[in-house]
Amino acid sequence: MTAKIAVVTGAGSGIGRAVALALAKVGYTLVVAGRKLPPLEDVVREAGAGAIAVTTDVADRDSVDALFARVAREFGRLDLLFNNAGAGSPPAPLEDVTFEQWKSVIDTNLTGAFLCTQAAFRLMKSQQPRGGRIINNGSISATTPRPRMVAYTASKHAISGLTKATSLEGREHDIACGQIDIGNTATALATPMAHGTLQADMSLKPEPTFDVKYVADAVVYMASLPLEANVLFMTVMATKMPFVGRG
Repeated sequence: MTAKIAVVTGAGSGIGRAVALALAKVGYTLVVAGRKLPPLEDVVREAGAGAIAVTTDVADRDSVDALFARVAREFGRLDLLFNNAGAGSPPAPLEDVTFEQWKSVIDTNLTGAFLCTQAAFRLMKSQQPRGGRIINNGSISATTPRPRMVAYTASKHAISGLTKATSLEGREHDIACGQIDIGNTATALATPMAHGTLQADMSLKPEPTFDVKYVADAVVYMASLPLEANVLFMTVMATKMPFVGRG
């Protein structure tokens, strides 16, 4: 059986790297994308089995088009897109967020996910056999904001809308779309949480984290379903993090 093809954006570190390697272990051929080539090449060496690295800025339309053109040229199809590339900005009161900070976060988290979804959708719609799956990396912030994170929060709320719209429009083309909302994985980005994270009452408190392996396992499960079934939304979080009662 021909291996399934998966594109993972933001694959050079953290959640993207863990998910890419987990997909490789269950037989996917990987196309790993990100802005820095050396960490992508490390993932490719570990994944093996025909994996390739493509330097990509998801916020740039031409860069995204080049990524998916290469997928089509080298593999002829796409079975899975994990929209993982993301960015944040330093916590700041809403009125102090600069236009440049807002634009950077929205361009990467929302426009980047849309551009990749659009390109994947076109390929999945036209290939034979047609169809495929798109999984968006949302966030706990897609439903419950953290204070002083307005750009990130807005972008992740919008990702939920993108997930629903893609799921709806994908029905007639056998394209499934779901979203995983993650809270406090133990990656480099979460390191400051051990020293104190801003809470809804403006106090600083450390928050628990959990192993990124369990995020990778969850994405592999979502990807393993037949296209007639779909996990529309899944939340995977540190059990004791202050999410349910965040404020």
